[in-house]
Amino acid sequence: MDLIIRNLDVGDWKPVSEIYKQGIETKNATFEKTVPSWVEWNKKYLRSCSIVGELNKEIVGWAAISPVSARGVYKGVAEVSVYVSGPHQHRGIGKQLLFALVDESERVGIWTLQASIFPENTASIMLHKSCGFKKVGTRKKIGFMDGRWRDTILYERRSKVIGV
Repeated sequence: MDLIIRNLDVGDWKPVSEIYKQGIETKNATFEKTVPSWVEWNKKYLRSCSIVGELNKEIVGWAAISPVSARGVYKGVAEVSVYVSGPHQHRGIGKQLLFALVDESERVGIWTLQASIFPENTASIMLHKSCGFKKVGTRKKIGFMDGRWRDTILYERRSKVIGV
C-alpha cells in the first residue's frame, strides 16, 4: 500500500468532511453532532499540523492537532484527531497518519500530544498505544451525549526531542 501523506488544503475539505461525518455517525469518535464549515474547522486546527492520507488519488484519512489552550505555558500541548474512512480502516493508515503527525508536531515545537478517546473506541485506543501514547486517566461523565453521560480516557504522548 503506497499511502501518500501530505498537508491538507482547502481543496481537500469535501472528502475530509465526509470522513469526519462517518466518525460522528459512529457516536464513538467525537462529541460533535455536525460537521463544521471549512472556516470553523480551519480555525480549530493548526494548519502546519493538518495532513491527509491518499491512496490512488483518493483521500482515505486525515489527522490534525488543535491547541489545548491559548495560554503561553501550554503552547507546546495539543490534542490529536485521527480519522480514517470506513472502508480503509484496520489497514495501518491511521498509524501512518499518526506517526507523521507526531513528526510534524515536533518540527513545530509541540512537546505533548493528547487524545481524549471514548472507552468503547477500542481501535483508537490500540492505535494511540501503538504510537507511544500512555493512559493518563479517565474523565468520568465529561460530556452529555444522546441522553447519557459519557466518559473519555485521556492518553498522552510526550516528545522525546522537544522539551526534554
